[in-house]
Amino acid sequence: MWKKVLAILVTLSMLVFGLVGCNSSASSDTTGGTDNTPKKTVYLITMDKQDQHWVSVDNGASTMAAALGLNYKWDAPDVKDNAKQIEIINNAVADGADLILLAAVDPTAVSETVKSAKEKGVKIIYVDSPANEPALATLSTDNYAAGKLAAQTMLEALTNAGKTSGKIGIIGVNTATNSTLQREKGFRDYFAENGKGFTILTTEYKNGDAAASQEAAAGFITGNADLVGIFGTNEGSTVGTGNAIKASGKSIIGVGFDKSNTIQSLLDDGSLVAAMAQNPYTMGYLGVAQAYAALNGYSLGPSTIDTSVSVNTKS
Repeated sequence: MWKKVLAILVTLSMLVFGLVGCNSSASSDTTGGTDNTPKKTVYLITMDKQDQHWVSVDNGASTMAAALGLNYKWDAPDVKDNAKQIEIINNAVADGADLILLAAVDPTAVSETVKSAKEKGVKIIYVDSPANEPALATLSTDNYAAGKLAAQTMLEALTNAGKTSGKIGIIGVNTATNSTLQREKGFRDYFAENGKGFTILTTEYKNGDAAASQEAAAGFITGNADLVGIFGTNEGSTVGTGNAIKASGKSIIGVGFDKSNTIQSLLDDGSLVAAMAQNPYTMGYLGVAQAYAALNGYSLGPSTIDTSVSVNTKS
C-alpha cells in the first residue's frame, strides 16, 4: 500500500511543480494567476497543537505551500474542543481562506460549520479525520485496518511471552473522534476473531491527555492482577500507557499509536513493544498539492488516499 501512496505522491508532486513551471514564464505568481492576482490562502486546521503528529502534518503542508507560493496558515485549538475548533474555522473563513485542510475533532459537531464554509465558497479537504460533510478529498490512515494491525502486533507479542489469556485495557480519546474509534473497533474485532482467550476491558477515554491517560492506564494495572496488555489509540494515550507500564515495573505489553521522540524513547527502553506510525508529513504535503490543484481547476486524483501505517519498535 505504501508503494501506491508513494507513487501518488510522486505523480502529484510532478503535476503541481510542472504546472508551476508552465505558469512561471507568464507570471511570478505561482498560483497560476497574473502579477495582480493575490495569492490563494490555504488554512490547515487540526484537532490541537499539542501532539507531534499535527506538527508533522504542518511541516509537510508548509513545505509544499512554500514551494507553490501559497499563502499558508496553521491554526488549531489548544486542546481538543469542538466549540474552539468551530470558532477557528469561522475565523479562517472570515480571514479569506480559499481552502481549508481540516482534521475534525468531532465529525458531527463540526459538519454544519463546514457546510456553511462551503456555501461561502471555501473549498474543503480532510486530513486524518473527516467530518460528516462531503469534501473534495480525504487523506488519512485506514484506521480500522491500523487498529487490527495493532491488535495483531500485540497478540504476537503476547504469544511470544507465553500468554494465552488475560485482560487488555484500551486508552481512547473520546466517543466522537471517528479516527480513534475506528482504531479501537479494529483492535477489538481482531481479538474477537483471533484472541478469544483474552478479555478486552471497557475503554477509558481521556481526550488524548498524556497525564490523564497515564492515570487511567495505572488504574488498569492496579485494578486487574491478570492484566497483560494496554493499547493507546493516539499519541497522548500512548505516552500515558508507556509511562504507566514503566512506573509499574510489570511485564505488560504496551502497544500504541503515532510517533514522537517520547514514544520512541518508551519503545527503546521496553516500556512499549510497538507503536503504529502514521505518515502525517505525507498527509500535509499531499493535502496542499491537492489544494493547489483544486484552487486552479485541475484534477485532484483519487478522492480518498490511504497514507498508510507502519509498525515502529526499538531503534
